[in-house]
Amino acid sequence: MTRIWHITDTTDAAQARITTARLAAAYGVPPLERARLAATLGAQLRLCLAKGGTWRLTLEAATASRATPEAGAGVLHAVLTPSRDAAAAGEPPWRVTVPCPEAVPAADVDAPADDPATLAEALLGADEDTALVLDRLTEQEALVDFHREELHQTNQGVVALHAELDAAGRAQREAFAAERKARTEAENARRRLTFLADASAVLTASLDHHEIVRRLPELLVPEYAASVDVWLFDQDGDRPGPAHAAAAVIAARTGRPQYAAPRPGCLPGVDDQPPSALDPERALLCIPMPTRQAPLGVVTLSPPGERWDPDDAVMLIELARRASTAIDHAQRYQHNRDIAETLQRALLTELPAPPGLGLAARYLPATHGLNIGGDWYDAFRQPDGGVIVVVGDVTGHGLRAAVMMSQLRTALRAYAVDGGSPGRLLTRLHTFLHHLQPDLFATAVIARFHPDDPTMTWAAAGHPPPVLRTPDGRVQTLDAKPGAMLGIPLKQEIADHTVRLAPGSTLALYTDGLVERRALGIDPGITRLAEVLGSFGSAELEADLEGSADGILRPLLSDSERDDDVCLLLCHLRVPR
Repeated sequence: MTRIWHITDTTDAAQARITTARLAAAYGVPPLERARLAATLGAQLRLCLAKGGTWRLTLEAATASRATPEAGAGVLHAVLTPSRDAAAAGEPPWRVTVPCPEAVPAADVDAPADDPATLAEALLGADEDTALVLDRLTEQEALVDFHREELHQTNQGVVALHAELDAAGRAQREAFAAERKARTEAENARRRLTFLADASAVLTASLDHHEIVRRLPELLVPEYAASVDVWLFDQDGDRPGPAHAAAAVIAARTGRPQYAAPRPGCLPGVDDQPPSALDPERALLCIPMPTRQAPLGVVTLSPPGERWDPDDAVMLIELARRASTAIDHAQRYQHNRDIAETLQRALLTELPAPPGLGLAARYLPATHGLNIGGDWYDAFRQPDGGVIVVVGDVTGHGLRAAVMMSQLRTALRAYAVDGGSPGRLLTRLHTFLHHLQPDLFATAVIARFHPDDPTMTWAAAGHPPPVLRTPDGRVQTLDAKPGAMLGIPLKQEIADHTVRLAPGSTLALYTDGLVERRALGIDPGITRLAEVLGSFGSAELEADLEGSADGILRPLLSDSERDDDVCLLLCHLRVPR
């Protein structure tokens, strides 16, 4: 079936559009396709009317046999071409083709388009198609709105997620920064505590306060201070001021740390002061050195940089306090040591010069620690012409040991006036010490020489054995069983021992400081003493006993740290001439 319209005005165009919609409906074209065909055709017809002239619209319904191999199907062709007299003559034709699922009878196709019923039916069909299209468009708009809202919600979620991620990143960065800061502070605190512990160990290792003052700047410069000045007050309390900064004088008077600088330091526990007139451009931290009685001095420091960290200032104040304690202890130690050594040397007797007997003694105080005061020697005559020689060692050290040694020395001399053998004298000293000082003990060895008797009598109480060199160069240790220490809570009678001496014999009495070493014990030391004493010739001992005493000390003390007193008493029986 083919239909042709010649369109010159709007009436022709409307009839053509209505007939086209009716034919599309008759051939089963879907409503959406019908509405699209009618709208497209209407738009094209408006363009044709605008150009003017006569236009020809051809509608052709092709059967399945002509258009498609599918049975019962067809197509609807619409072709709009200009007539030869049209203003747009020569333009290409407009074509459109829509599928027709069903074929319709020719009578329906050929029904006149100008019949009112037919026109009304076609218009209503077109309106229905348009309404359907509008419904579809409304559905699509609703779907678009839904997707738009969903997209908006998604965008909002993405924005919120970005905000959360940004906040989480910020929180993580802040946590990392806080962790780094805490780790840095902990490391700095550990570093300060380690330095404080190490510096304290260095300062307390010495008992010489001059050495402590010298080491303090070495510890602090250059890490914690650019310069260090230690001002120690005089023993009489004199505090000269002109050579020191005003802040140091204030620190000495108030006992509080002072900070002198052009700008306040705001350091914890430190008072701010104007800059020092001695050096206005340099900051000074003046820290008093307290002791239990009175300030010992002031440490004045300048910062290694522009200023101190507050925690470093707290550490420096604590270090100054510890240095003050170390210096105070060293000064007290030195004072007590000087007193004990002075007392010890004052109590050591001047050796007599009995006929036929040469005596030489050496006393060396300990060089480490307050260990002086316990070792002693003595030599004196008895009323019957005999000579008593003694070497002893009081347990303990310091002033108390020195005083106890003097009392034992005095008691021994008193007992010896009444006579008595060495064993009897030691027994009486044991009783005396036990009742006088129950918590103090002593060791001693006593020997008695008599010019009319070639026999020497000796006794020992807990003391290293005497070493005897005979004129022929042989050396023996007089190791007969000694008594127990003097003063122990035990009743004892200390026995005498005798040995015959020939002229030219030499007896060595000594304390354990000469022969004892912590790593080796005392026996190897006694053996070394015997070897050294045996290395001297009889003529050398006869001629220079004092030099021989020095010759014994040198090899025996070459490997000693002298942490104990040393006493040596040589007794040489001279050869008659």
